[in-house]
Amino acid sequence: MPPKKRTRSKSTKHADADAQHCEGSDDVAQLKTGKRNRSAAVTSDVEKNKNDDAIKSSYSHWLMKSEPESRIENGVDVKFGIEDLKALPSQTGCWDGVRNYQARNFMRDMKVGQQAFFYHSNCKEPGIAGLMKIVKEAYVDHTQFDKKDVHYDPSSKADNPKWSMVDVQFERMTKRFIPLTELKKYHLQHKAKGGPLKDMALFTRARLSVQPLTAEEFDFVLSLENEDPI
Repeated sequence: MPPKKRTRSKSTKHADADAQHCEGSDDVAQLKTGKRNRSAAVTSDVEKNKNDDAIKSSYSHWLMKSEPESRIENGVDVKFGIEDLKALPSQTGCWDGVRNYQARNFMRDMKVGQQAFFYHSNCKEPGIAGLMKIVKEAYVDHTQFDKKDVHYDPSSKADNPKWSMVDVQFERMTKRFIPLTELKKYHLQHKAKGGPLKDMALFTRARLSVQPLTAEEFDFVLSLENEDPI
């Protein structure tokens, strides 16, 4: 969101504490590994990295959440909907303010040209409002160093910044708004009987503000814009 007349976007803050806690838990688990188990731990890490790389390669699309309705945080309106992105110069803005390690890591995996759904969150009717594309890959999020910014992080240092952002560009509105309630119905159907949305991150990692989508998930959700709501 660009509350200060800057080309900036807003991620949901809900996810932050959870992701930081999860990353901290992983660190603690590694510290508990004794000398005797070090070889096994190294082997486990190698396998984990291989699995992570395989998972990353399966993601080529994204879902990114932002708040379309006014909400004042530390005296600043954090509202930023798809119409706000569309109104920016070149219809392009930086997706800053992400303070969630997992969401940040997903942004660091993004490639120029990949598509993302613009998802309206924390509002009367959450859901997918349109499409955008990644036009600049991850770089340092300047808001972490701005003491006047709602996303200022005093623990982040200029020589070792914690947080990244990407630039996104508006592509188009979806032919119809695809609400969360409808997506949830498909998720439950697919979970019970099989289907592309059975493991969709919107429901399995609901609190994340930046989420990965497989091509199959993305294509199915996009096809819904041509279907009547269920």
